[in-house]
Amino acid sequence: MNKLDAKDSAGYMTNHAARLFARAIDARLADTGVGSGALPVIFALAAGVPRTQADLARTIGIEQPTMAATLARMERDGLIVRRPDPTDKRKALVTLSHAGRALLPTVRTATAAVNETALQNLDSEERAAFLTLLARVCANLDAHVRGDPPPDHTEP
Repeated sequence: MNKLDAKDSAGYMTNHAARLFARAIDARLADTGVGSGALPVIFALAAGVPRTQADLARTIGIEQPTMAATLARMERDGLIVRRPDPTDKRKALVTLSHAGRALLPTVRTATAAVNETALQNLDSEERAAFLTLLARVCANLDAHVRGDPPPDHTEP
């Protein structure tokens, strides 16, 4: 029987890293009242393009009820604004509020600092390789969850 070792598990280590990233981001943003759970929405809305709740949930990869709760908290905290979709009154378009947009530089600085801390002992080639491999892992899992064949990662 093989020994179960968390350090040999890609899933465990990725999850552990994600939790550590979230804790580090939360500590950096503590004074703003923005938590790491809001960051995917902030990143998705940073370009200024209004998005529906369903589109945000699909883009971020979370379930609709989770997105609804996240948006409700962000709206309560004044970070987003919801307006009726002029093409479909059943839907709302979500944008960052003025306060949410004002936090973008702070969020960018905090996330850049945490990323730098996480990758500080990797040289530029290792950083590039890590991010490339992580993107491939994400693509593999995304295809699996959708029931699609695995993507072809061969170089053209």
